[in-house]
Amino acid sequence: MTETNYSMLCDFYELTMSNGYFKNGFYKKTVYFDLFFRKVPDNGGFAIAAGLEQVIDYIKNLHFSETDIEYLREKGIFDEEFLKYLSNFKFTGDIYAIPEGTPIFPNEPIITVKAPAIEAQLIETFLLLTINHQTLIATKANRIVRAAQGRTVLEFGSRRAQGATGAVDGARAAYIGGCAGTACTLTDALYGVPAGGTMAHSWIQMFDNEYTAFRTYCELYPENPTLLVDTYNTLKSGVPNAIRVFKEVLVPKGINKFAIRLDSGDISYLSKKARKMLDEAGLENCKIVASNSLDEYLIRDLMMQGAQVDVFGVGERLITSSSSPVFGGVYKLVAVEEPTSGEIIPKIKVSENTTKITNPHFKKLYRYYDNESGKALADELCVYDEVIDFSKPHTIFDQNATWKAKTLTDFTAKELLVPIFKDGECVYESPKIEDIAKYCKDQIGLLWDEVKRFENPHNYYVDLSKKLWDIKNILLNIYQS
Repeated sequence: MTETNYSMLCDFYELTMSNGYFKNGFYKKTVYFDLFFRKVPDNGGFAIAAGLEQVIDYIKNLHFSETDIEYLREKGIFDEEFLKYLSNFKFTGDIYAIPEGTPIFPNEPIITVKAPAIEAQLIETFLLLTINHQTLIATKANRIVRAAQGRTVLEFGSRRAQGATGAVDGARAAYIGGCAGTACTLTDALYGVPAGGTMAHSWIQMFDNEYTAFRTYCELYPENPTLLVDTYNTLKSGVPNAIRVFKEVLVPKGINKFAIRLDSGDISYLSKKARKMLDEAGLENCKIVASNSLDEYLIRDLMMQGAQVDVFGVGERLITSSSSPVFGGVYKLVAVEEPTSGEIIPKIKVSENTTKITNPHFKKLYRYYDNESGKALADELCVYDEVIDFSKPHTIFDQNATWKAKTLTDFTAKELLVPIFKDGECVYESPKIEDIAKYCKDQIGLLWDEVKRFENPHNYYVDLSKKLWDIKNILLNIYQS
């Protein structure tokens, strides 16, 4: 998977623009692009950055094969010298990114690319599709995990995912967001996300009766089996047969880790009844797993109703983020570097839709933490060369309501964008997947509860420094006059 070359996975206009850049000499110019988003899915308070590891693999393997060049030649619109340039193509620029698992907010760069114009342009599509997808799923997974209030959540969505990579990378993102494991075997093989599973209804139907199906399975896999109890009648046959098999096959061997799974019906009612039956049989240690089109809202309701569920298996509504299936990340030019002087010229996109006006310039991003509580206070975008003395009080203000200002005193500043590539070489070591997941959990713990509300979350501020705010307003006045 890491050796796949996705160079041709780009919108065709990336190639036509690049051909134009080549013919006009723009390919020699260094440009700066920001990848950012404008709105949190599900009207939530924050998103979770994910997908960087796949971006790194893509950049490392970026090249155009002879077959690719021949395909482009047959289009009849590309300059031969441009095709020759592509045949020797290699990414030579710099990339900065927010590490995976970090809570992120609208209008701040998740990735910043500094590279020759053609290089920066050609990678747009893959960066967007990768970051958009995995960030979307990680964000949805975390909402579901938080709704479960400490109960285990497993990702069960492969068969409902939108394509093979949607299943594999989606399960990876779900793990970053807080899921404890996945049903997707390939995600485990590639990324080390723990895969597991037991049986489908077809296993039980293959046998003459439910009891034999359960018994056979427990004899084959005595270590922590989960029996699916709703094939015929959950409370009249499924749970009683599971109890019988556990007591006959596993308990005599000293095995006390096993579970039942509910995949249909009223989960709240059935889990309570099943729990009572299990406890009365002396199987208090038996876990109850629930699945069947769950999401954060259904899980929250089940918790409020006192459902006796220990583990939630969540599939289609997680792997597709069905309630908010698009993460609207965009990739915008924010600066151009003059080749002779090296001066960085800020660029802005202006729109009648004010939410689409971009923040110009090559930037760095700080997150400020309150030293007393440890909680994140706000983020601030600054011009790349700004020097701020954080040992002194620092005033931040709302870019859309400048009279809303706050002076920070007892605080710590952390720069969020870290170097990933330098002059085309990767300078970043991707953490292990379990370390990313732990980091994500820790970072979300630094957000105020008000930011984590499902409905009407507190608006976490992403402010502009005074220098950047002035530059933006100068450009707005130029282009609106």
